[in-house]
Amino acid sequence: MENTYRHSRAPLRVARRRDLPRPAPGRSDAELVTASIRDPDAFTELFQRHWDDLYRFCVHRAGAAGEDIAAEAFRVAFDRRLRYDARYADARPWLFGIAANLIRDHFRSARREDHKRARSAALDARSGGETDLGALERQLLGPQLAAALAGIPAGDRDALLLLAWADLDYEQIGQALDVPLGTVRSRIHRARRRLRAHLGSGDGLHGHPSEA
Repeated sequence: MENTYRHSRAPLRVARRRDLPRPAPGRSDAELVTASIRDPDAFTELFQRHWDDLYRFCVHRAGAAGEDIAAEAFRVAFDRRLRYDARYADARPWLFGIAANLIRDHFRSARREDHKRARSAALDARSGGETDLGALERQLLGPQLAAALAGIPAGDRDALLLLAWADLDYEQIGQALDVPLGTVRSRIHRARRRLRAHLGSGDGLHGHPSEA
């Protein structure tokens, strides 16, 4: 997925969760995305259907910035709706994949600011294999979980948190991150092994990260 996102002219206003009516069951996500190409209002129904889950995931990952990131994820999705693969009836992996990239960009920016403040000459420009956690991400994860995840590559971390906090299955995580199913299994296995080594039994990922 691209790392540069532009704001769209999406015909929807971001509302808080309590303001959103629950849409009646009907068309699949894929049908809504396809319909929105000619009727942009159809995308508002997709927004209403998935806002709660995406909002929670983004707030878990990014704290106070999570609401803006969730809103931006829907704007990016609206811009990209022509490219949506209608074979996938469920749009959650697509939406969470966009959100995961935005969250990673958010933390990269925070790390660059950390390095600037520390007058470091080396800005973080590494790929998805990066393993370091910035100060902001450590704070949001909480000290125990941050210590356990500190040495885990970002791709492994994303896969594990999509499983734990977005409730995606392995196949959906592969779709979200655009990697094969075997890669998803390997990433989650490595991440879980690392967590167990630090935390003992269990993965410490249930509920809000600050409670871990």
